[in-house]
Amino acid sequence: MNLANWLAAGARLRPSAPALLTGTRIDADYATFAARAASFAGTLARDYGIAPGDRVALFAHNCTAYLEALYGIWWAGAVAIPINAKLHGKEAAWICSNAQAKLALICDDTADTFNEASCDLPRAMATLAIDSDGYDRARSGEGAKVPVARENNDLAWLFYTSGTTGRPKGVMLSHGNLVAMSLCYLADVDAVTPDDAALYAAPISHGAGLYNMIHVRFGARHVVPQSGGFDPDEVLDLGKQLGNVAMFAAPTMVKRLVEAAKRRGENGEGLRTIVYGGGPMYLADIREALSVMGQRFVQIYGQGESPMTITSLKRERHADTSHPRYLDRLASVGTAQSVVSVRITGADGKELPAGETGEIEVKGATVMLGYWDNPAANAETLNDGWLRTGDVGRLDDDGFLTLSDRSKDVIISGGTNIYPREVEEALLTHPAVREVSAIGVADPEWGENVVACVVLAEGAAADDAALDAHCQSVIARFKRPKRYVYLDALPKNNYGKVLKTELRKMVK
Repeated sequence: MNLANWLAAGARLRPSAPALLTGTRIDADYATFAARAASFAGTLARDYGIAPGDRVALFAHNCTAYLEALYGIWWAGAVAIPINAKLHGKEAAWICSNAQAKLALICDDTADTFNEASCDLPRAMATLAIDSDGYDRARSGEGAKVPVARENNDLAWLFYTSGTTGRPKGVMLSHGNLVAMSLCYLADVDAVTPDDAALYAAPISHGAGLYNMIHVRFGARHVVPQSGGFDPDEVLDLGKQLGNVAMFAAPTMVKRLVEAAKRRGENGEGLRTIVYGGGPMYLADIREALSVMGQRFVQIYGQGESPMTITSLKRERHADTSHPRYLDRLASVGTAQSVVSVRITGADGKELPAGETGEIEVKGATVMLGYWDNPAANAETLNDGWLRTGDVGRLDDDGFLTLSDRSKDVIISGGTNIYPREVEEALLTHPAVREVSAIGVADPEWGENVVACVVLAEGAAADDAALDAHCQSVIARFKRPKRYVYLDALPKNNYGKVLKTELRKMVK
């Protein structure tokens, strides 16, 4: 099943419904959206020799044309390679080369850095600026009435991991994977109606973009902020202007949105659903978000290898304050989504009982086909259909999953495992701490010592003794940091995740 069929159906059933918006301005209705995608598909085949299964890269910032091009690629039966526009041109060029892309769509903001890396690009690869007259002509002609037929296991989206350690790997996601993911949204995250507005304040190349498909299926609006990115005041304004807004946000974005709402004396009117994920949401932060903005939040846990669909913590779980284990559940990432099984395994690969900590594994219809041209990584990561996530966590008796850390981030001090998140959760409840990341630093006696890298709240002063006393009041003494390092900001990748590898280089 070709995902572009959902757009074709929407154009037939609700042709005049608003489809693509920049801010509050309507750029296209559903008939126009589909016609542009079909026309672009024809251009891909006629002018660029793109055949079903060929790869086309998208190295551009958020814009409504991005969605047109994405569906045009699928309409032609080709494979999309969405690349985060914040990457360096050399990084994007490596991805295009690894995937042997035939065409890369770029924009004004990415063209220069991309062209500087031309020597690293596939020799025969063409480029087309998505904000050029050439693209406008490409989407303005005649196209096939129906998308090219595709099977469930045919490749649709080639997603390259963020590559915090070594080269990124190409995650192969099929049409069937993405259909299963989209239907999980309805079962495990939120309802969708034609009156909804999907807001893309985070990169379409990543988690935010993956939720476009279910909103296309229901003929909802797709909104790119006028700024093209995330500005908390702009998001709050759009919520009030558009209504029924659903958006995906990383925890760092949620935190900024909450701060803006507090400053404005608002509660996020018009923002119906904020799905958060992609990094650790600390208990203190989500409690603050709920107190300021109310029951608008749903948490998901997933990876590129099982996109957006390992577990979810539904809105009603956020609201169930009378439950005796409410805070434990709020600190979790919820329960397995509808099409997957989740288990915890030990070092020997055997399943562990509830309450024990080990590696999280997932199996089901959303798990990737495998890594592009990387049999060694496939053998390491996939075992009889089970995806080894590399994340550490535990399941309780009710199936709620609580994350600890990435397996490589666990600190072993004196032969005892210490999970950085426990330390971070403790420190974030101190008013002087705005952000924190705990890492292990080599020690000849203990193996590793816990070091807390702290970003102080505005106006707060560094005070090791106060933070140490606070830690000892909420976690075991052996888990407390042996040292505090104060930074202006934590190093993060283009998706907002803290780069602990960089912190380890900074802190000796």
